[in-house]
Amino acid sequence: MKQNFRFYDNRQKYLMFVNTCSEKWVVAQRLAQELDALVPRPPALRFFDAGVGDGTVLSRFLRVMHRRFERLPFYIGCKEISLEDIRLTLDKMPDRFFEHPEMVLALTNMPYADAPWLAPQKAGAAQEVAWHEVALTGSTAAEFERQILDLQPFLAAKWRTRISEKTGVLLPETPAVIVLYRHDCRFILDPVIPRQGQPRADFDLVLASQPFRLRADVRFKAGRVLAPLARALRPGGRLLGIHSAGGDPGLEIVRRVWPDEDPFTTSRRDLLEATRAALGPEAGAFSFDPLPDSEALFRYDMHTLPDEIDSRDTVIGTSTLLAAWNAATYVAQIEDERLAQAMSTSAYLDATRDVLREHGGLWFNDESYLITRKA
Repeated sequence: MKQNFRFYDNRQKYLMFVNTCSEKWVVAQRLAQELDALVPRPPALRFFDAGVGDGTVLSRFLRVMHRRFERLPFYIGCKEISLEDIRLTLDKMPDRFFEHPEMVLALTNMPYADAPWLAPQKAGAAQEVAWHEVALTGSTAAEFERQILDLQPFLAAKWRTRISEKTGVLLPETPAVIVLYRHDCRFILDPVIPRQGQPRADFDLVLASQPFRLRADVRFKAGRVLAPLARALRPGGRLLGIHSAGGDPGLEIVRRVWPDEDPFTTSRRDLLEATRAALGPEAGAFSFDPLPDSEALFRYDMHTLPDEIDSRDTVIGTSTLLAAWNAATYVAQIEDERLAQAMSTSAYLDATRDVLREHGGLWFNDESYLITRKA
């Protein structure tokens, strides 16, 4: 097994999963519930997406934020190492700047320990940051789109990655930051716009949705991801964590092929306890809430046509079977080598077909939890 395998670097699997399943929609809805608990403070409501992906969750959430806080300035921070995902995210932003002019958007490829502050902690690394600020001119989404497209050369040059020889994971070649806002709102957004060399986090809300590999050690998940994100909260700020929980038809498909497969090794309670330990003496400043199952657990579905899966007599199309197989193995984070071996015969399609018929469809379970900095 390759030690440097990362399931979320496979674009074909990722894009098929995103476009055939409703997880992004459901996560955005779950995130929107947290707005009820926020008490924004001047100069802006501050939100950080710790792994923005293709921007689907962010764009949906920004619509809800605008409806709830129509004239409030927003500071939106995003971490994403994938060049392809940053391009997809930026492609969704012109309409958001048109609807909500009072918004500052900051995107970075830095690690979790640095990204909320837009500043590397490593001594001397601040000089290496490629910082690009754009004040969007005009008043239409088409004008904003043109200027955002002009960022492509910067992205191509600065959003490159390398594989760490020590750990096998992807790292940015150059720490980079893009800051976007509307020029006609520059005056009122002045205290919101981040400045290079003046790190600040203080977020009202942080989303950590699927921010790490399922099989990673719980101490790594807590110490390298959740603890730094918790430190980025302001007093009263909330971190919503979400990850796959298993116990669904997707896992049944996987276990029909690999009976002993158990990718969901860390519960939300384990993560919270490990994060408490990783924070050390700082942990007293936070509340760790695993939430009751009725609030923590939610499901999302694979999109199917009403007559695709309705009885054992239905012939399920190959495209539906492949989409279901891809979703199940993507969520379970099965490595390419094992996938190739399993797909050398038709047994994987038979297993997928049987599970879809037994359940009348395919769905997955996620679980959520909260970390709150005490007021």
